[in-house]
Amino acid sequence: MNRSLDIWLPAYVFRRRYRPVEGVTHIMFCLCDHFEPLQMLEKAGAMVRLELWKRQWSQMIESYRDDDGHRPRYTFFYPVEQYDSDILAKLADICRISGAELEIHLHHDRDTAENLKQTLERAKEMLASHGLLSEDRQGRLRYGFIHGDWALDNSHPQGLGCGVNTELTVLSETGCYADFTMPSAPHPTQTHTINSLYYAEDTPAPKSHDRGKPVRVHQSVDGGPAGQRASRTDQLLIVQGPLALNWEQRKYKLLPRVENSDLTEINPPTPERLRIWLRQGIHVEGRPDWLFIKLHTHGAKPSNLRMLLGEPMRQFFEHLTTHYVRNDRYRLHFVTARELVNIVHAAEDGCDGEPGQYRDYRYRSRLKAYAANKDLIASKVGNLAPTR
Repeated sequence: MNRSLDIWLPAYVFRRRYRPVEGVTHIMFCLCDHFEPLQMLEKAGAMVRLELWKRQWSQMIESYRDDDGHRPRYTFFYPVEQYDSDILAKLADICRISGAELEIHLHHDRDTAENLKQTLERAKEMLASHGLLSEDRQGRLRYGFIHGDWALDNSHPQGLGCGVNTELTVLSETGCYADFTMPSAPHPTQTHTINSLYYAEDTPAPKSHDRGKPVRVHQSVDGGPAGQRASRTDQLLIVQGPLALNWEQRKYKLLPRVENSDLTEINPPTPERLRIWLRQGIHVEGRPDWLFIKLHTHGAKPSNLRMLLGEPMRQFFEHLTTHYVRNDRYRLHFVTARELVNIVHAAEDGCDGEPGQYRDYRYRSRLKAYAANKDLIASKVGNLAPTR
């Protein structure tokens, strides 16, 4: 776990410490899954595993509610190079039942900007055919993104796992509303910027997202309103999860372990880890009372699945909803990746009140509209059916 410490540890040591605010702190809690069912199993096994997800995840989250009355949310980032219509249909069904959403995950290597653009455009259409992804106010398809092998914007030191130095621009041009890849530590693709929400400006060089401009309340772009930044195709919003040293879990009882917001069977979510995530204080500058905790996992792995659908996650949800819901100090909001970004933009634009009201601030899930349209079509077909 010492790898890449030289990249991010100085920023961690010399960072400005987050100071908890007086009054109520709102916590946006987001689970992002690098979900790769065909990497571990053949299709038949993957379908069985998805049926298990459908049944057990819905059962688990039914008992827990946040301060908005929402059950725990989940975001699948599906590897579009492994597209399978049956698997996507099953995942869309899981999303409809549980309130989860699905975004784009991609592994590629030695790619070109033009081919990447074509790949993403095809992926959007394929996922949209299942009612997935989201739309902006103009009805354009939008998506969140996680890069396979952590190599966003050709950031691997050896040039592996990507090949496109202008990837941020390609992502923006094809409708990506934010990237959720970081943190990648201990991988060498880790950025110098940590524990941040920021705009990365694309350059001809690789790893343009290594640094960027923090998202701020009432931030202006070239003298214009804050909202204009979202329309710039040379910039991309980067949503990072917590990255820190964990002194409560020491190696050899001496060295701290690295907390990289990854949920695994051997490192499940715990109250101790939650305290570390909160201390990183990831927020829109000027809005320190709205904190964002974005975690990641690989939920298709059998070992991690046992953690996510079993007692470790159940105990964690119990702790979350017992200690952070309906009290004088905290408000808890379970959010998808899309909802998190909407709330980030609401904070950026200076919106006040309960952050949960901004879940659809800029981007609306197509899943709800798709389901409603299907029901409407079905009812019309039923009304037109001949009687016997």
